[in-house]
Amino acid sequence: MTLPSFVLGATVATFLGAAFHLWRGGGLGRLILYMLLAWLGFWVGHWVASTLGWELFRVGPLFLGFGILSSLAALFGGHWVLIIQPR
Repeated sequence: MTLPSFVLGATVATFLGAAFHLWRGGGLGRLILYMLLAWLGFWVGHWVASTLGWELFRVGPLFLGFGILSSLAALFGGHWVLIIQPR
């Protein structure tokens, strides 16, 4: 993985986490939670796609499509498990 692809992946994951926070709302704690979920989901999705050789939308060495899909899955799943369920 090159440095530009890492920066692009981190930027996309940060944007997804911030956009989810903008949509769902909350304080600083939820913003940090959503950022961590987005980053974790993105890099796990990238790793799984690179390991299995799946290509949805690839930008250089970055498996962007599966990174975005898994980041969104982590955000929605984490929000459901950590925020909605305890109530």
